[in-house]
Amino acid sequence: MSLPSAADLRAAYAVTSQATQRTPLLESEALAREIGAARVFVKAESLQWAGSFKIRGAYWRLTRLGAEERQRGVVAYSSGNFAQGLAAAGRAQGVPVTIVMPVDAPEPKRIATEGYGARVVLSHHGERPREEAASALARDIAETQGLVLLHPFDDPDIVAGQAGAGLEALDQLSRLDAAPDIVVCPVGGGGLLGGVSLAFHHAAPAVRIFGVEPRGYDAMGASLADGEIQRVASGLPTICDALQATQPGAAPFAAARAAGVAGVSVGDTEVRAAMRFAFERLKLVLEPSGAVALAAALSGAVPVRDRTVVLFATGGNVSFDAFAAYLAG
Repeated sequence: MSLPSAADLRAAYAVTSQATQRTPLLESEALAREIGAARVFVKAESLQWAGSFKIRGAYWRLTRLGAEERQRGVVAYSSGNFAQGLAAAGRAQGVPVTIVMPVDAPEPKRIATEGYGARVVLSHHGERPREEAASALARDIAETQGLVLLHPFDDPDIVAGQAGAGLEALDQLSRLDAAPDIVVCPVGGGGLLGGVSLAFHHAAPAVRIFGVEPRGYDAMGASLADGEIQRVASGLPTICDALQATQPGAAPFAAARAAGVAGVSVGDTEVRAAMRFAFERLKLVLEPSGAVALAAALSGAVPVRDRTVVLFATGGNVSFDAFAAYLAG
């Protein structure tokens, strides 16, 4: 598979940076002391438009549509964050958006997606993995209604667009005279990890990059360890609703493998502790899926001692009631 080049990543960011926020790169001495690192930086993509990094890849992908495709509109499946990012990007570019969401996706994410003007269709998965049921319904809608089917992560253009979060962090680090040793990034299907890993690999090949998944959904980690794409079907419950992909996309996997990414996983207990730390010490409200990189650092799942570390905090789309319930266990 042809990977986006460094020039491709820069070209995408030149466009998407005009339509997205430059999210903060927060340095935390408290977090550095807690985990024994030399310096720690948190890239707060939870503060991005639509509450996560997803608008970066969605916006770039929509710019790649032809005029006739833009008029017909697009359909994609998502449990919530890509849904909101694509809906916001579609509204900004005047492209009609239909989103297939699992019936048990968080209601605030559905309401927010509709608030950006997207049409939401709910999928019922029963005993099937919910991602598979939602993607099948999205394909059916694309065929019957003539819409352009977009994949939320397995698309080189999505990978290139999401890389903007990494390019932006690299620029911010250079302004702070900081050279990263370790980069830690959440993984669902792998679109963000693919883009971020390429961005850092091109700029600083010696940086070690870790992808973090919920325990039981560590398909990217298993695939990287095996050298080819693996599927997991544990069915284990997890509070990380946005990271329940059963296998990584081919494009993100190729990018992560080329960048030498290693996979680690964390459980719900570690994620809850990370959400609390982010709230109390970093003043960030993170949804569970957005807190897994921080969870990996706090739990010792990645080797951070005496290193300069960059953690991606990727989403903050969580209701107050759900946030309180998560912290209460």
